[in-house]
Amino acid sequence: MTEIKLFGKWSFEGIEVRDPGLKRYICLKPVFIPHTCGRHAKTRFRKAEVPIVERLINKLMNPGLAKGRGGRVLKKGRCSGKKHKAMNIVKAAFEIIHLKTGENPIQVLVRAIENAAPREETTTVTYGGIRYHVAVDVAPQRRVDLALRFLVQGATLAAFNNVKPIEECLADEIIYAAMGDSRSYAIRRKDEIERIALSSR
Repeated sequence: MTEIKLFGKWSFEGIEVRDPGLKRYICLKPVFIPHTCGRHAKTRFRKAEVPIVERLINKLMNPGLAKGRGGRVLKKGRCSGKKHKAMNIVKAAFEIIHLKTGENPIQVLVRAIENAAPREETTTVTYGGIRYHVAVDVAPQRRVDLALRFLVQGATLAAFNNVKPIEECLADEIIYAAMGDSRSYAIRRKDEIERIALSSR
């Protein structure tokens, strides 16, 4: 029986999730093409069964650019539906990751998610008419969601008004996040969130 490889190229064999809290939420089920046709949308937590590469592709499909606070460019809104285009971006980014690191790009992505996933954040509590911030632990599912969001936002910010294509920006963002490098937007955002949470304890 032939081995199932992502895009016919990248093997799922030996991919390791080192963070025990994220093991159940990073799906490494072998697939040729990461496209489940929305079968996970029936219940709230079934997105944990969607292959992790497809979840990255789905995050890329958020349309357009909008100015956020402080003039930051963020991905906003509903999915644009151009999944094939997003898939080609990820496919090209994986080729670049393999050329730059010599490693399996799926393993590099998993390591980037582990490093970019915040462990603690703040929530607002109203008590006696006074609102204040309280530090809370982040649920594992949300940790994966935030990590993927930050990786895509970092790639979008780097590619905006730049001659560098989105494929290269995404590859660089994933590589820097996998190394825990502060050049990664995702790592900077995670550190910022955890620093605010630490001061709100």
